Amino acid sequence: MKKDENLLKDLWFIAISAAGGFILSLTGISIGWMIGTLIVACCLAMIRPAWLMMAPDQKGINRRWLALGQMILGIELGQKLNLSVLSVLKDHWFSVGVMLILSILLAMLSGYVLWRFSKTDMMTSFVGTAPGGLSAMPSIAQEVGANTAIVSLVQMMRVLLVVLSIPFLVIMIYTKQDSSTSAATGLSSATTDFRLAPVLWTVILILAAWGACKAAKCLKFPAPWLLGSMLGVAIVHVGGAAAIGHDMTAWWPSQANHVSQVFLGATIGSKMYKSMFAGVTRIIIVGFVSSVGLIAAMFLSAVIVSELTGISLITSVLAFAPGGIAEMATTSVTLHADSTFVVAVQVIRVILVIALLPPFYRLLHHLHGEKKGKEGSISSNA
Repeated sequence: MKKDENLLKDLWFIAISAAGGFILSLTGISIGWMIGTLIVACCLAMIRPAWLMMAPDQKGINRRWLALGQMILGIELGQKLNLSVLSVLKDHWFSVGVMLILSILLAMLSGYVLWRFSKTDMMTSFVGTAPGGLSAMPSIAQEVGANTAIVSLVQMMRVLLVVLSIPFLVIMIYTKQDSSTSAATGLSSATTDFRLAPVLWTVILILAAWGACKAAKCLKFPAPWLLGSMLGVAIVHVGGAAAIGHDMTAWWPSQANHVSQVFLGATIGSKMYKSMFAGVTRIIIVGFVSSVGLIAAMFLSAVIVSELTGISLITSVLAFAPGGIAEMATTSVTLHADSTFVVAVQVIRVILVIALLPPFYRLLHHLHGEKKGKEGSISSNA
């Protein structure tokens, strides 16, 4: 009975929070569902009105909603890794590899600046500035024990800066671009066509995602529900396409992405409290400056790659901009860039960030803790 009551409370909280996501989505921002839901959920969690039926000591809604949101997001990301994406990477593997490594190193430098010049802790600073996108990084912050409020705030700030600045910079440089240039449309192999074959393929991908999530959890992978589902679907998707000679098509409506954003935003927002925003003014200032520096560095690097490889400037800038997959893919279609290349680079970077950085964060946290312990021991002995 209590379990059913908690379920109803969670659904009520999610529904109210999702109203904010719906309102913000009307602005046309691709990540609007996530941001709107997160803002409303955060406000509700800190105010806790009586009609919300949340206990004063309740630590947010059940984590299963976070896992479900991560799994839906992972399935969608996994579907974007198809044969055409691999072909694009095969042609430009060196430039893509160098730029991805550079973007991660610059993001870590940005995290170091945030840590040194604000009052936030080291783990929160590095996770907050990692170029993994607003959908993925706040949930990873919970996995590694970082401050999800600050991580969400810094990620949101950078995504908005990228979305609001990069398209205008590209348009200013390419004012004479031929608007008749055709855009690649292969953002994903998903479709809303409800037929038997796509539905069956969707079921196979969901089962592959579920099994991979369980395996990732047993192997203690970071963010297992996100990383497991993404890799499981990608392996099955690419393997199936290689076996039959073309990409398989899954039935995957666009609303699935909205549901994922709502679950992630509601769960993360429900676990926030006022003390998590202590010293937020300084963090915003330092985070803004470091984000602007990161965006400027990546823009200049993308210009250099464009000159050296012959990739169009629009495509290069959007592919390497630290703004998230959905945002840059949508912008690439609008600006007639090579959407396949943009999605390929953004997806690979997210995979690298999710797979490699959390263990590195834990190692840094462990080493920093040992250093502080030694310093404390020396001072006490003195």
